[in-house]
Amino acid sequence: MKNIEEILKEKILVLDGAMGTMLQRYKFTEEDFRGDRFKDWPIALQGNNDLLSLTQPEAIQDVHRAYFEAGADIVETNTFSGTTIAMADYKMEELVYELNFESAKLAKEIAVEFTLKNPNKPRFVAGSIGPTNKTASMSPDVNDPGFRAVTFEELKNAYKLQVEALLDGGADILLIETIFDTLNAKAALFAVEDVKEERSIEVPIMISGTITDASGRTLSGQTAEAFLISIAHIPMLSVGFNCALGASQLTPHLEVLSQKTSAGVSAHPNAGLPNAFGEYDETPEQMASQIKEYLDKNLINIIGGCCGTTPEHIKAIAALASQYKPRTAFETV
Repeated sequence: MKNIEEILKEKILVLDGAMGTMLQRYKFTEEDFRGDRFKDWPIALQGNNDLLSLTQPEAIQDVHRAYFEAGADIVETNTFSGTTIAMADYKMEELVYELNFESAKLAKEIAVEFTLKNPNKPRFVAGSIGPTNKTASMSPDVNDPGFRAVTFEELKNAYKLQVEALLDGGADILLIETIFDTLNAKAALFAVEDVKEERSIEVPIMISGTITDASGRTLSGQTAEAFLISIAHIPMLSVGFNCALGASQLTPHLEVLSQKTSAGVSAHPNAGLPNAFGEYDETPEQMASQIKEYLDKNLINIIGGCCGTTPEHIKAIAALASQYKPRTAFETV
């Protein structure tokens, strides 16, 4: 079977859509989140989507299956908040290894199922590594600009545990995503390099930042080019942007990356911008028509969806992407 680096040169790979959007359709209650195992947990657990990998594994696998059926080549594990730092909100730090391991295992089982059905379209699992709910670059206290809620070392150690568990569970790729603070991402990349060295392995790495508003910068103040430069020392499968903006607003930032990197370029935008109720209204057809601009301009190698996207969105995007050749990466000057 070809490896993902080879396939990336031959076709545009399709990433899945939103996990959270799909899980909302189930309308899980507090009791559903708890299951039998956590029925006496001392604090509320509703909203801890990562926990559903343990308490509602069938639902998680159904979501993965729906995205593969829609045409995705890669699905992300249900581990966006799978660090000890983020899980501290639920007092579940001790469960972090298990959450990541089981989430990767659930996704891998479905990926293998689909690959066996069609060996000409191998399916992959990307271990989702979210940004945590703390930032290493900025103070959360306006009265104390020098204060930091987390250290680089704490972040690195938290990410390392997540990386080890994702790989042990069967993840093929590591996706460091929704990066609003590049220093956090560097801690994650440091952790990945540590694990690669300790295990004498190579792992494809996808890096995806998030442009937070119309200024065209990340939350920690970097432009698209500055973001790229600050992580360019790491060998990566792809670099790109996800979340925060809809597809059309991402185009100029993807153009910058496409011109400046020899790695693949990825995008998984939201289904437009949220409405007054925090919901996403863009239809699959509307989103695909905007993504057509990326394809016409030959900007991307990997395309998927973030908040508000569903298998219907991914199906429309996959159908469109199949008609185009992938961006041809070139060596930067």
